[in-house]
Amino acid sequence: MNTSKYFFQTLIVVIVSGFSFLIFKTILPKKLFTEDKLDSKNVVVDSLLLEALAEDGGTVVEDSMRGTVIDYVAVNGIEFPKETFETYTGNQYLVGFFEKLFQLETKKQGNVRIAYFGDSMTDGDLIVKDFRTYFQEKFGGQGVGFVNITSESAASRSSLTHEFSGNWKTQSYLKVKHPSNPFGVNGHVFYANDTASVAWVKYKANTTRFASELPRPTLFYGSSSNKEGKVFYISGTDTIVKKLNPNKLVNTLTLSEGNLKSIRVNFKNADSIPIYGFNFDDGKGVHVDNFSNRGNSGLPIGSFDVATMRAFHSKLDYDLIVLQYGANVLNYGSLHYGWYEKRMEKVVAHLRACFPGVSILIISVADKSTKYDMEMKTDSAVVPLNRAQKRYAIKSESSFVNLYTLMGGDGSMIKWVEQEPVRANKDYTHFNHRGAKEAANLIFTQLNKGYETYKELRKKRKKAVVPVKKDTVLTPKDTVYEK
Repeated sequence: MNTSKYFFQTLIVVIVSGFSFLIFKTILPKKLFTEDKLDSKNVVVDSLLLEALAEDGGTVVEDSMRGTVIDYVAVNGIEFPKETFETYTGNQYLVGFFEKLFQLETKKQGNVRIAYFGDSMTDGDLIVKDFRTYFQEKFGGQGVGFVNITSESAASRSSLTHEFSGNWKTQSYLKVKHPSNPFGVNGHVFYANDTASVAWVKYKANTTRFASELPRPTLFYGSSSNKEGKVFYISGTDTIVKKLNPNKLVNTLTLSEGNLKSIRVNFKNADSIPIYGFNFDDGKGVHVDNFSNRGNSGLPIGSFDVATMRAFHSKLDYDLIVLQYGANVLNYGSLHYGWYEKRMEKVVAHLRACFPGVSILIISVADKSTKYDMEMKTDSAVVPLNRAQKRYAIKSESSFVNLYTLMGGDGSMIKWVEQEPVRANKDYTHFNHRGAKEAANLIFTQLNKGYETYKELRKKRKKAVVPVKKDTVLTPKDTVYEK
């Protein structure tokens, strides 16, 4: 066999291939893997996002708020220093929330509740679990808060074990525009419509810090003409049966005044009664509800029924609403996010109508990396979206956490994925458990820093001027502070 002949033929093929690659490299697209459309059964994109994209595609526009200085008006004698667009945190808009924390910390009075809305970044209680723990460590509180009846991320949730039967009918605000009954605060409504088989749900506490028990399990359900619905569960050696009374827009049923390690609840004759979920909290300290939905852009929140949300608010009494979105808004071929900015301004206004007096915190999109010219870099859409989120936070008088800059800014996701210890997944988008804990710490640290500043400003404010007669009993709104 003439081996030298085959050697030279192989060598020629390699050389020609190399030159061909160098020639074609100049005309290949920079983005080798298109991300215009994700084809995965595990990824859901809400219909409102798709409609908005169809209506408002566009190109890059000049940043209208570059160089803006935000000057605050004092609230109850508290005035945070003015901020620039680049350094914006909006702590001034958390004064009411900070005061509730102050009363809780100093007088051990009342409790504080946070609704944390997010997308797949908070799926399975990621980020929120540790965010909750940091707050409960400092201010007290036991329990995981509000939990759905069913959940696509139940198997991956580490803060409790969540199981349910397969015969529940679910409606979500990501997929249904006109639900049979209003959505709950979790963006879902569930029905035990299978009359042939019992629908059930089971929750079991694990070793999660401050959530090793299920305090005061309380069912939330809606209005219905069905007066025959019942729930039954095992307590010790007894089977407890309780009747459902769906008379109000939002109803509650506390199954135990104490703490349980686990509970399985069966629903009988409950068809047509809207079921929302269970709440687990001890009524003290801080409680954080995780309302995450894969594929959520944040826009579906604008479909909440105001009356229903106010009914939830009267029972849960939220002090802060957190919105962490963005991962599902990237990658649609546009670097112009003015359309998203305008729609999310309306969403925030709607939330204020639903939950009067609540403070709102916007958490920006995190860094995300994409392959350009065979090299992983920060996706070109991250910064434009980040700035749009900051603009709508400022315009809606919401506070803002720039998670992108806190985690390191440009190229940071590459480090979180590739450097030890690994803190993010190989999709260069989502955090792993270690990264989620670090992200939660970054968010909590900024909030806690704002709270500590609030306490210092509170000390320095001048004594109240009382423009009323002696011995008059004052309410907080009667108190006027000198500037």
